[in-house]
Amino acid sequence: MAQFPLSLAEVHEAIVTCNRCPRLREYCQRIAREKRAAFRDQTYWGRPVAGFGDPDARIALIGLAPAAHGANRTGRNFTGDGPGGSGDFLMTALFANGLANQPYSRAADDGLLLHDAWIAAVVRCAPPDNTPTPGEIAACHAHLRAELDALPNLRVYVALGRIAFTAIWRLFAERGIRPRTRPIFEHGGVYRLPAAPLVVAAYHPSRQNTNTGRLTPLMLKSAFRKAVAMANATVPQR
Repeated sequence: MAQFPLSLAEVHEAIVTCNRCPRLREYCQRIAREKRAAFRDQTYWGRPVAGFGDPDARIALIGLAPAAHGANRTGRNFTGDGPGGSGDFLMTALFANGLANQPYSRAADDGLLLHDAWIAAVVRCAPPDNTPTPGEIAACHAHLRAELDALPNLRVYVALGRIAFTAIWRLFAERGIRPRTRPIFEHGGVYRLPAAPLVVAAYHPSRQNTNTGRLTPLMLKSAFRKAVAMANATVPQR
């Protein structure tokens, strides 16, 4: 019997109810109970976080994992980590390339809309020290695969960081698509394989990267400029 991709609604439900990683679930729930002083009066999401964006997107952004007091609080990736945080840094680059309607991401009800873009993550629960284990990454991989498979128009994957880059090549390998040589991650790199979406690599917009200047606003805007150009120039390849 043929197997069909799950709908986005089915994928969302599977993600937010997932209990595969006890360490991560306990951590997210504990953070949601203890809270940060600045958010003491808020109700934390405290569950796995599904992706969001335009269901007709041609470009998928793949990040690492929710932040403990960001997406784990707000329930939306790259949202709520404060002015100048990774969410604002990323949305500024998306806004500059016509992929978002505003250059900031502060709360789940802040009016943010993505156009032609979807934001997913390798791991759906906030990990301690922002560091999921290899086993947790593997356990969450099926959610990434299902979410991307539910987006029928994807042409370009943007890997936000090395872990996301590795996850993309794992997805390709599962489809029998393997490069002759191991791809090397580099910011702004563009990777093409037959019968696969194009890949653009970018440094993750973490404060560690943005505060040190390793990733500048111009660098991230340039990476998305490439992604948009390639989405406009290519035909769907799934």
